Amino acid sequence: MRLIENPKKADWVEILKRPTQTVDDIEATVNDVFASVQRDGDKAITRYTTKFDKVELDSSIVSSDEIDEATKAVSEDLKSAIKLARNNIEKFHEAQQTEKVSLKTMRGVKCWQEKRPIQKVGLYIPGGTAPLFSTVLMLAIPAKIAGCKEIVLCSPPNKEGKIANEILYTAKLCGVTKIVKVGGIQAIAGLTFGTESIPKVYKIFGPGNQFVTVAKQIATKYGVAIDMPAGPSELLVMADESANSAYVASDLLSQAEHGSDSQVILVTTSKKFAEQVDEEVKTQLEALPRKEMATAAINNSKSIIVEGYKTALELIDEYGPEHFIVSTDDNDYFVKNIGNAGSVFIGDYTPESAGDYASGTNHTLPTNGFSKAYSGVNLDSFQKSMTFQKISQKGIKNIGPAIELMAEAEGLQAHKNAVTLRLKDLES
Repeated sequence: MRLIENPKKADWVEILKRPTQTVDDIEATVNDVFASVQRDGDKAITRYTTKFDKVELDSSIVSSDEIDEATKAVSEDLKSAIKLARNNIEKFHEAQQTEKVSLKTMRGVKCWQEKRPIQKVGLYIPGGTAPLFSTVLMLAIPAKIAGCKEIVLCSPPNKEGKIANEILYTAKLCGVTKIVKVGGIQAIAGLTFGTESIPKVYKIFGPGNQFVTVAKQIATKYGVAIDMPAGPSELLVMADESANSAYVASDLLSQAEHGSDSQVILVTTSKKFAEQVDEEVKTQLEALPRKEMATAAINNSKSIIVEGYKTALELIDEYGPEHFIVSTDDNDYFVKNIGNAGSVFIGDYTPESAGDYASGTNHTLPTNGFSKAYSGVNLDSFQKSMTFQKISQKGIKNIGPAIELMAEAEGLQAHKNAVTLRLKDLES
């Protein structure tokens, strides 16, 4: 990892740059795929699946027989682990349910707000180098709790034309209504426009590579909502000499192994500690099956030494990490004051892996600095807040004159008339 000592504030933006391509680099490719899928539907999907996934499929729809076979193939130990995670995730997301808000704003005027589920949602589950069945838990569980009627899951097929057994088992366990073997840009385009085999949805969820991230952003141009611009994974660790260097190194590597475009950053007040962590990273890296990928990510990563906690906090907020681990002599300082982070992990025994799998919080989080304005996925992500109002005769008399005056001041005569007609009828 590149070691940077006490960088000037003016250099922070350059130092904290993500190792990702810009939207302009990718957008042309995404637009081409979208145009093809919009025009040719499943024929285009098939072409791109053959081109990108190197497999020809008889059908892209996962059958119940395939799901049953996958369920049998998953070990009982793993099933138990998945069920444990499901229970914790269910508990945490069920607790996020809120009551209807209802009140009289004045005599005769009643207003209330209720939550309604988004009826049709699409879940994108990366397959690629690591089939993320844990993401099925994170997306399908809150979708089910929210009451979404259609939960469509898209995931790329492997060279045998299959989706990982663990993904299929977890999808069935969590109530997914349809599973389609399709990945990448073409999956997002299919969910955006709808094809013969892929239903059109109202909102798309899920992480992916840079092409999927840009595809989701392009989808919004066609009236489809997205959870957030979630791209390559990232982690920032704030640690000092009170932390365990081996633990810190393991956390950095746990994110680095996601992909070569992932980024991990260590912020510390101690050069000695940064050097200890670097040695641990080198040692632990040698034993990783995904060593090559993790090494590429580590080469994009940095250890930044700062003078004190205040400077560290300012730098971390400027970066806005997806995952933020804090292991210092004064964790409370960072917990109380952090402004920009997707999810926070506190102390020596809270690895980021816990949030990825089983603690209960959601691991679908804003990356690339979007934690400055976006929340991670939660129950509200699958719901809409709808407002209602009911006004009585007494109420329109109380509120009507104010509406008339305001409408007239804005030059909207029809708005005023809608009230005036009613008030005249009540006077007669």
